Amino acid sequence: MKKIGILFGQENTFPQAFVNRVNEKNVDGIVAEFVNIDKVIQGEYCGYDVIFDRISQDVPFYRGFLKNAAISGTAIINNPFWWSADDKFFNNALALQVGVPVPKTVLLPSNQNPPDTSSNSFRNLAFPLDWEGIFNYIGFPAYFKPFSGGGWKSVYKVTSPEDFFEKYKETEQLVMMLQEEITFDLYFRCYCIGLQDVLIMPYEPRNPHHLRYVVEEKQIDQKLLDTIHDYVLRLNNVLGYDFNTVEFAVRDGIPYAIDFCNPAPDADVHSVGQKNFDWVVEAAANMAIRKAKEHVPGINNMTWGNFVKSFTKNEAVSNGASEKKKSKSGKASVKKAKK
Repeated sequence: MKKIGILFGQENTFPQAFVNRVNEKNVDGIVAEFVNIDKVIQGEYCGYDVIFDRISQDVPFYRGFLKNAAISGTAIINNPFWWSADDKFFNNALALQVGVPVPKTVLLPSNQNPPDTSSNSFRNLAFPLDWEGIFNYIGFPAYFKPFSGGGWKSVYKVTSPEDFFEKYKETEQLVMMLQEEITFDLYFRCYCIGLQDVLIMPYEPRNPHHLRYVVEEKQIDQKLLDTIHDYVLRLNNVLGYDFNTVEFAVRDGIPYAIDFCNPAPDADVHSVGQKNFDWVVEAAANMAIRKAKEHVPGINNMTWGNFVKSFTKNEAVSNGASEKKKSKSGKASVKKAKK
């Protein structure tokens, strides 16, 4: 019997719906349940062929458990090794290599020294930094945000150098990045599941959280939707995320990828809405079942993106877009699955 488990925290609607949908499909030899951990012994099989991770970003113990599970052959959604390694600034650089537009962005050192460091630890860092060059490159207003992490924690809109330096003090030991503001005409949030299924959703990040998916219906140019669909697949195939969201701000007809490092994205029915929720549950269940069927005990069953695979294949990352899996659907559309 192949066993699929879901590891989760405070969310309530998605985990139960996911388990129910997998089991409702009644696939011979496959069952889903909530993960149960009673001990973690190095190198031992954890009892699950597939684990859907929704919480290890907040619980380091779970991240350690998942890496140990992967050693014995469990397929983890999403890959805990890559999830531990990447960050938003690196992802932006990677997006440029696969031809996806992103806002102009710079990385900045923490305002306060990290623990166990002194001024000698930063002898390779110029003091002061080239603030004039940085501000001329980014412009104002701009967004100031952590280079790693999720949600809207410690995100600031800054309107001038004086405003920037005032906010900079508040960030303490966080490593931050300063990013160009994209004044957008349209905004989309897109699920990508299993490196192949894409759901494009109109989204309004300026609304209260529970109303961000409640957006006035507009006629969207098909070419724009197709471009967004293509960019979603490029990004997720080079990153290797099985379950992720990508956000795009559209300025002058160009979709800029704003945020695409969301390996545990919101999937609560009360925020995403029933229609989107049903799509996500169905696509996630199908993906997990595929992984269970493909699972081979005792080997590396992780999903690795084209960026990582390029090191073993000696291929250029910039060609990663050509390796992406193609959708069986010819065109993208809003609120329709691409399979």
